[in-house]
Amino acid sequence: MPYGSEDPRSKLATAAAPAAAPPVVDYSGMEYAEFAELPPAHTVDGRRDWYARGQNLVLGWSEASGESAYEPRDEAEEYVVITADPDVSLTVEAGGETVEVPGERLVVVPPGPSRVSVHGTGRVVRLIRSSAEDLAALAVNQDSYAVAHHNIPPFEAWPAPPEGYRIRVYDLTVPTLPGSPFRLFRCTTMMVNWIAPHEGPRDPQRLSPHHHDDFEQYSLAIAGEYVHHIRWPWTTDRTVWREDEHRRVSTPSLAVIPPPSQHTSEAVAAGTNRLVDIFSPPRFDFSAMEGWVLNADDYPVPA
Repeated sequence: MPYGSEDPRSKLATAAAPAAAPPVVDYSGMEYAEFAELPPAHTVDGRRDWYARGQNLVLGWSEASGESAYEPRDEAEEYVVITADPDVSLTVEAGGETVEVPGERLVVVPPGPSRVSVHGTGRVVRLIRSSAEDLAALAVNQDSYAVAHHNIPPFEAWPAPPEGYRIRVYDLTVPTLPGSPFRLFRCTTMMVNWIAPHEGPRDPQRLSPHHHDDFEQYSLAIAGEYVHHIRWPWTTDRTVWREDEHRRVSTPSLAVIPPPSQHTSEAVAAGTNRLVDIFSPPRFDFSAMEGWVLNADDYPVPA
């Protein structure tokens, strides 16, 4: 993978591995959800909600102003709620606990009954397994997943936390990894890379095209504008080939990038640009790097 030497991903084992022809016979396409151009799926006093999905995950994007509460959930697996701004906070009730969560935090909600209330003004992101059929049905791209997408194995959750399930809250304002804009967190169902903002356009001579063999990447643009550059490898069957894509998106928007497409995202706005990358289940290659996952002690890697 052509990462620059200054890019911390150049040290990944997957980056050093020789490229091989993908063992695929067909491809699935990109998924885009530009929430700013769409009516909300759900509106209550003090909040508007939009939804988009991938194979394993439903993403909820909320814009809050005032007091509101999501419908109670009763999930079989952990899910994540993120307060993306400093002036929005949560009250999270689950597992017999009630936790007050300030802005700019990532919350892991344990399996079982839960309730999340929202206070203040700002943006909230919810990440819930696509087995949540009620939320999957609200996704703007729900019809695209009527049939499972290609090249993605069945979902398997990672091991339970040794200290048991509970509400866990992580500070998103902590320093990034040394020499990197990354802040990586994981739980049993997903991984979030809360990437630091990028000022101005990205240098077009320092992009990082790469691919993933068997998992989707959810790239959530929360500031600025991006061009998602996508290329699919050729197979011996020309009838499944796809044209390159260079899709410009605004904020907020979600791009679901399918395997094994070659991809890189280029910040193009003059001001602040910010992209958040999400994976479900967590990534093995990132998890194998010592010190990369900031809450690794809470969540073991599969044997």
